[in-house]
Formats: sequence, structure tokens, C-alpha cells
Amino acid sequence: MLATGLAGALGVASNKIATLCGDKGKVVMTSIFVFVIAERVTFMRFSPKLKARYDYGMIIFILTFCLISLSDMTGHELLEIAYGRLLTIIIGSCIAITVCIFICPVWIGEDLHNKIAGNIEKVADFLQGFGDEYFNNSENTEAENDKQFLERYKSVLSSKSSEETMAVLARWEPRHGRFRFRHPWKQYLKIGNLTRFCAYKIEALSVYLHNSKTPYEFRSRIQESCTTISLESGKALKESSLMIKKMSKSSTPKSHVLNAKNAAESLKSILRTNPWEGADHLEIIPASTVASLLIDIVICVEQICEAVDELASLANFVPPELLHRGIVQPISDSDGSIHVVTVSE
Repeated sequence: MLATGLAGALGVASNKIATLCGDKGKVVMTSIFVFVIAERVTFMRFSPKLKARYDYGMIIFILTFCLISLSDMTGHELLEIAYGRLLTIIIGSCIAITVCIFICPVWIGEDLHNKIAGNIEKVADFLQGFGDEYFNNSENTEAENDKQFLERYKSVLSSKSSEETMAVLARWEPRHGRFRFRHPWKQYLKIGNLTRFCAYKIEALSVYLHNSKTPYEFRSRIQESCTTISLESGKALKESSLMIKKMSKSSTPKSHVLNAKNAAESLKSILRTNPWEGADHLEIIPASTVASLLIDIVICVEQICEAVDELASLANFVPPELLHRGIVQPISDSDGSIHVVTVSE
């Protein structure tokens, strides 16, 4: 609406100024106005911040301005074109807003919220199942359909553009449901980027999923630590995903991250003792790489959980359920004393 109204006013003004210069002068002045104004607005579209939020409005401005300023109509007919175009935009916008808010609510912010939580859960599913899948590879007889959790994370790798678009559109939405004004949508992008980085690590990890050439002696030494890391990391991400879905605070992810970090330190100690001494290094490298990637994933998981905690603070997530304050009815003891129990916050 703003772009159409402003472009219409400038178009009418430039057309009238050009008319005052005569027939030949009108052609020159109109060309100058179109070049200068349209060129300035086009140049503004290259600004990342303006392009992210106002790109469509600037395109409408250029089209409307050129339509009116280059029109052969004059006076009353020109005003009718500008008025009719503005009125059409207002009516269309009002209908769209009414339908999308009152008749069939569609909230892109809620979609972004659920998408980020879902992406974290997909990464968590892979990590929770990786340990058993990697170390019990030769004994696994499950159908491929039961292993879809090993592939779902791949959709996270290509989610950057859609998340950024959704975050930009979500900023325009009014307050709705559990999402207040100035909801921290940028924090969702931060969480999305961290989750995507973790998914890249998992992509590298999945390459070694079906590699069973490593000697059993070495695999058995790192099995417990690697399984604990993958399982605890997956649990931490699952709890973080639930935090976002329920919009409630929780300290559970921190405990799982701590367990994963302890397992990572244990794994580092094992690797420092040179457990592959005397073995063929070409057979040891794949398992060593898996151990190294799992240690890096612990860092990624910790960053994701910290970002989710930051989101919980910025968005005022509901704190854990507290005991209701109250006073227990006084009870008279045998010695005549009275005990009063107060449950505080």
C-alpha cells in the first residue's frame, strides 16, 4: 500500500512537471525522472537488509511509478489510474489479511517454530541410533524401512533458504497464540544454522556407518564411549526439541550434555594411549575418524542446547512446574507442640 501510494503520487507529480516543459521537454524530463527514481530504487534493492523485508514493495513502486509517469493520459484520467491501482491494492490486502487471520489462520512463524524443532529431532534420531548401528552392523537384520531415521537428517542440510524466508515473513505477523510481539525470530535462524552444521558432521559420520573393516580389538575399546556420546547427544537434542515444541524451560538437556562431554573426555584418553599400536593404520583410520567426529559433535550439541536456552530466555518460555505454595493444616503433637509446614516457591 505504501509503495503504491508513494509511487502514484510521484508519478502524477513528475508527469505534471514534465507537461509544463512542452512536448519535446516532456519526453526529456520524463526520461530523466524515470531513470533517476527507478535507478535509485533498483540500487536500494541490492541492500541485504532492505531486500530481505521490502523487496516486493520496491518492485511494486518501480512498476507503479513507470506505469503512471510514462502514461499518455493527463489530468483527471491519470488520477483515476493512480486511485484505482491504490484502491485495488488496499482491497486485496484487506481480503488477504481477513482470510489469513480470521477465516483460515496461517502463521508462518508457527511453521518456522515447528520446523526448527523438527530438524533438531531428526538429528537427534540419527545420533540415538548411530552407536548400535555402527558397532552391531554385522548382526543387524532389520528391514531398510526401519532405518529411515538414518536418512531423515538429510532434509536439514538444504533448509537454510526456507528458514530465512520464513523468519523474514514471521516478523510481519501480529501477536498470535504463544508468539508475542517482537518474538526473537533471529534466534531461530541461529539455532537452525547450528543444527545444520551438526547435520554436516553427521553426513561425514554416516560415510563410515557401514565400514566394518576395523579390527574388533580397537572397536571394542572405543565402543562404550562412542555409544554413550551418540546416545547422550541424541537425548540432549531430543529434550531441546521438546523445549521448543512445548515452549517450556528445562535443565534436562544440560545433564545429557555433561554425560556426553564426560564420555568424550574418556574417549580422548583412550585415543591418547595409542590403542592401535601394532595394527594396520589403514584399518584403524576409519574408526579413529568416527571417534574424532563424535567428539566434535558433542561441541555442536552443546552449542545447540545453549542457543535453545537463550531462545527460552528471550521468548519467555514457561518455567518448570513449581510446587503450589500453601500451608499444611496445623497438627497437634502428643507433647502439645504444633508443627506448621510451609511449601515455598
